[in-house]
Amino acid sequence: MPMIEEQDGGARLVIVHQDEYPYSEVRVQNHGDRRVGVHLKNLLRTPEYVINIAIYDPGMVLERHGHASSHVIYVMEGFVDVGGHDAPAGSVILLEHGAKFGPLIAGPEGSLLFEVYLGDSQPVPADPEGFLKLLESMGIEPLPHPVFEYGPGLPLNTPSD
Repeated sequence: MPMIEEQDGGARLVIVHQDEYPYSEVRVQNHGDRRVGVHLKNLLRTPEYVINIAIYDPGMVLERHGHASSHVIYVMEGFVDVGGHDAPAGSVILLEHGAKFGPLIAGPEGSLLFEVYLGDSQPVPADPEGFLKLLESMGIEPLPHPVFEYGPGLPLNTPSD
């Protein structure tokens, strides 16, 4: 359980540990006989922000898109091609609200990402038809998105015991 300390004025100090939360598969594709996906670990969620750790399997391809808020990504391990721009481990990607990026293509060893959304994390596709054509040209079969439900989120205005 997260440690939550309510301080003067209602501000909170929150500490969570990644081991307290499972990964959930949120996107899947068939690359020939190999199934690849995006695995998401939701660490914190409030109306103001969402914080995740994401694993992209090797070669995973995500469509060009934006989000319903600003989005910051830190590439912890591996490599991501972001619309033809290299983002190796150690890179920070800032996607301001209203901007689009991608397609995103995970490197041959996959990618480990730390993500912060400054509000709603809902993706906003930029070119769904172009994405399907890209996948077809790469011999990739998109699969239906697995059902994903965020956990209960961070309790609001609840001091720790």
